[in-house]
Amino acid sequence: MLVIRMARAGTKKRPFYHIVLADSRSPRDGRFIERLGYYNPLLPKDKEERLKLDMDKVKEWMTKGAQPSDRVMRFLDKAGVAKRKPRNNPEKAVPRKERKAKAEEAAKAPAA
Repeated sequence: MLVIRMARAGTKKRPFYHIVLADSRSPRDGRFIERLGYYNPLLPKDKEERLKLDMDKVKEWMTKGAQPSDRVMRFLDKAGVAKRKPRNNPEKAVPRKERKAKAEEAAKAPAA
């Protein structure tokens, strides 16, 4: 399966990512098929050099069945190429003690 994902480059504490097309079985920073762009998270969000993607290649590979990772999908959604489904985890907002108490109550209810 082909995936469009980020491969980390740069030095310690200075991240820089290449956006690559790779086989899903290959390691994160390992072998890839084609480099599609880059992402520099250290630059301010309003800078144009922060993210560069070859949209023609991305679209071409997506038509061939390549699946973008969640972070790459966010970039594509912002560019208007693909629509990302919003995620919702309401459990994350509940404090841990309350979640634990609710889980214990749920466990007791079916037993009764």
